[in-house]
Amino acid sequence: MLKKLFILFTIVGVTSAINAQIKTPQPSPAAKVEQVVGLTDVTVEYSRPGMKGRTIFGDLVPYGEVWRTGANANTRITFSDDVTIDGKELKKGTYAIYTIPNATSWEVIFYSDATNWGNPAKWDESKVALKTTATVQQMPMKVESFTLMLNDLSNDAAELGILWENTYVGVKFEVPTDKTTLKSIETAMAGPTKNDYFQAATYYHTAGKDLKQALEWMKKATTGEDPAFWYLRRMSLIQADLGDKAGAIATAKKSLAAAEKAGNADYIKMNKESIAEWSKK
Repeated sequence: MLKKLFILFTIVGVTSAINAQIKTPQPSPAAKVEQVVGLTDVTVEYSRPGMKGRTIFGDLVPYGEVWRTGANANTRITFSDDVTIDGKELKKGTYAIYTIPNATSWEVIFYSDATNWGNPAKWDESKVALKTTATVQQMPMKVESFTLMLNDLSNDAAELGILWENTYVGVKFEVPTDKTTLKSIETAMAGPTKNDYFQAATYYHTAGKDLKQALEWMKKATTGEDPAFWYLRRMSLIQADLGDKAGAIATAKKSLAAAEKAGNADYIKMNKESIAEWSKK
């Protein structure tokens, strides 16, 4: 019996040792950045090495040589739509980001094969989907961990920022928001709902397009009984921007009454403030 128990404990011990996994912090931890730019989904996946007392650019990362732009597997960026960089089109998809750092500028390369561990064993120029140049900006402080960011966001563009040590380089990319939105509006207008009219009018208003057309759409969005107070609010703003203060006030009063009925404090406040402003001579 004791012999059987000994054998059983031995098997359990060996199995436990096989299944055990030691977890330790990674020297270059993985990171992921996800951002919607206009209507385009952009995702960046990379690893973050640290300075650890080392001189980075011009030493650890030599000038004039292709750098993996991070650590471990490829640093990858994914675009859900075609984008434009430096006047050149980059098709939607996933790309490895390689760079060639120099003291005053970097070459930034979008490479169509994003399955390498670091640099490709053999560089294939045919896989360079796009190459651009970015100016180096010196930072007033040092950044310990290698960092990629998506900043300077607008409806139509953003900047991919590369930051480490005291160096920053940024690559601006443009997204097809206007084209996508106008196509969506055109499609929806074939059989639009009131919400379609509202969305189209809102885009035209905020993008500074044809306000008369925006107003026509808002008139269709607010037909019938009990139009939504947020629809009426948008309509009043368009009327005001067209110079029709009397019409804007009348519409804002309808929005105010509907907002009071719904108990929406934000729209009550906004409408009261607009009515007061537009009532001034």
